Amino acid sequence: MKKRVFVIGLDGVPFNLFFEEWLDDLKNIKKLKEQSQYGILESIIPPITVPAWLSMISGKSPGELGIYGFRNRKDYQDYSLGITTSYSVREETILEELSKKGINVIAFAIPPSYPPKPLRGIRISCFLTPDSKSQYTYPAELKNEIEKKFGEYVFDVRKFRTEDKDWLLKEIYKMTEQRFDIVKYLIKNKEWDLFFFVEMGPDRIHHGFWKFFDKNHRKYEKGNKYENEIKRYYIYLDEKIGELLEIVPDDAYILIVSDHGAKGMDGGIALNEWLIQNGFLKLKNYPGKIQRLEVDNIDWTKTVAWGEGGYYGRLFLNVKGREKEGVIDNKDYKKVRREIKEAIEKIPDEKGNRINTIAYYPEELYPDIKGYPPDLIIIFGDLKWRSIGSVGIKELYTFENDTGPDDANHSMEGIYLIYYPDSQKKGREDLKIYDIYSILKDILQSET
Repeated sequence: MKKRVFVIGLDGVPFNLFFEEWLDDLKNIKKLKEQSQYGILESIIPPITVPAWLSMISGKSPGELGIYGFRNRKDYQDYSLGITTSYSVREETILEELSKKGINVIAFAIPPSYPPKPLRGIRISCFLTPDSKSQYTYPAELKNEIEKKFGEYVFDVRKFRTEDKDWLLKEIYKMTEQRFDIVKYLIKNKEWDLFFFVEMGPDRIHHGFWKFFDKNHRKYEKGNKYENEIKRYYIYLDEKIGELLEIVPDDAYILIVSDHGAKGMDGGIALNEWLIQNGFLKLKNYPGKIQRLEVDNIDWTKTVAWGEGGYYGRLFLNVKGREKEGVIDNKDYKKVRREIKEAIEKIPDEKGNRINTIAYYPEELYPDIKGYPPDLIIIFGDLKWRSIGSVGIKELYTFENDTGPDDANHSMEGIYLIYYPDSQKKGREDLKIYDIYSILKDILQSET
């Protein structure tokens, strides 16, 4: 008989909350943990949803994938960035490899998976799907089946950066409940050897509610209305996972994994404002209000570097012969890059304290570099700070997110748990995100 593997992906769940602080309240997880191998699942650098899930199922780094975030440069002659889609993925994942070997796969909401590519089984696309009018299933007829039984499919909480926290809570629970209901239906009614789905709810509730529960957060207020909402959601997730465990076959291997963790965010460092203040970035017109950096408003003849915002920073250099209006001579590239790296790493917090920022060269992180990587990958303040890409701020520091309320950043410490039905492996052993690919491959190909 073929082995079966059931994988529960929980976006953004950190080790300390899941396996330490709240474990006693997570009855199903606690019971499963006692029979399983578990530990920290160290994420990629940068620890972000795209491409972290893809690294997990391919065993390849962002450099090898040529995917460095939700948006990537299309080529060096184009200063703008394009949205990552399934067509951006050039490398085979475990899903395709197993499909070719005759193994039935259900891949549900694993980013990036829109448009859904064919495989032996079922694929339902991820939160990057434009809307429910899009063709988001393979095979195509599954879309009608889902909508007939479960109504309009909810891909994501699109506006999770909002001050309307009551609305946000309702939407997160709505999304999670529907996702788990569909998973239960597919478990019972479709053929599968590998079932892998991802739930985005944990990530969304962290970004929306972290300051309300984290007593060390600069915006925490004791006794606030939402103080226990993240914990309540974790308990709810535990109940939903318990419902799945009741119907998954007894002989199935069970994995619970996250792509990265989460932590409180102190604030944002305005990367492009820093570049402007230090003479590396020249705008044609400095805006009178906070807005995105527009490439058409950059004076490229006087610009050495520009940056992107997000949970980490990306810095690009304007190199002669590479960029269409490059100004840095090739012979000076390494020198300029090193000088900017060293200067960025010295940026203190708003009180002048060192924050341990690291600006990485892509080649020191990844064994191969494909696509069009940033020249520097910046982790501000050990991920306690995010990168602000907007201009018009006039200040280097901001304690409001330029894309809406958000008080959590990602961390490197995700989770994994593996239940082996033969009970041979138990206890803690920390792994890296790339290890999951090999584990899945070993389990599912050992019987084929």
